[in-house]
Amino acid sequence: MITNRDTYTTGRLTARPPQSTTKDTWTAGVQPLDLDGDKDGLVYVPKGYRPDRPAALALMLHGAGGIAEHGLSYLRSYADDNNILLIAPASRSSTWDIISFNTFGPDVLFIDQALNLAFERYAINPEHMAIGGFSDGASYSLSLGLTNGDLFTHIIAFSPGFVHTKEKVGQPSIFISHGTQDPILPIDPCSRRVVPQLRRQGYDTSYIEFAGKHEIPHNLSERSIHWFIRGGLD
Repeated sequence: MITNRDTYTTGRLTARPPQSTTKDTWTAGVQPLDLDGDKDGLVYVPKGYRPDRPAALALMLHGAGGIAEHGLSYLRSYADDNNILLIAPASRSSTWDIISFNTFGPDVLFIDQALNLAFERYAINPEHMAIGGFSDGASYSLSLGLTNGDLFTHIIAFSPGFVHTKEKVGQPSIFISHGTQDPILPIDPCSRRVVPQLRRQGYDTSYIEFAGKHEIPHNLSERSIHWFIRGGLD
């Protein structure tokens, strides 16, 4: 169990998938992480998972005031067909630490614990590891994903508000979508500001604007999966 909170103030994660796993028993479907009795998280194991067929991994983060089930719901309908193991932690406060406390810390630690647990139990494909989320979860996924681009190969951000990093490592590919009539996180000061900055910094950024509000249209969640697993939007 990781307990040294001071090591997480930069947002850096320590968990890494091993070269192989000896775990030969598992249960498909949704299970609790069992890391916290009050604000735990969930893992979804796809039906076709096998240790000799490493799964892609997507760590999905809920929006402000959300719960772990919300994060799981964003991509769950695609997990079985694409052999994606989903991890959905719950934030320690009402939203993620960089927003609640203006610093990285307790949520980074909990996410690290969740990833370590997944790496110990399941065989993961290190070439397909995403962090993603919606709203505040999208902002946090961009922030942690850019900070840990040597771990995450992809970032999926549905309607983000901002990016905050103390350091950037690696070059993850980025998918962002945003509604042009979003009343919660308006597109002009949010994605229309963030995306050009990311592109100027050299990140491969796929960006889609859609006629809608603060939401994840089904066709865009589906396109994000195609982008993540197959390397393209179409």
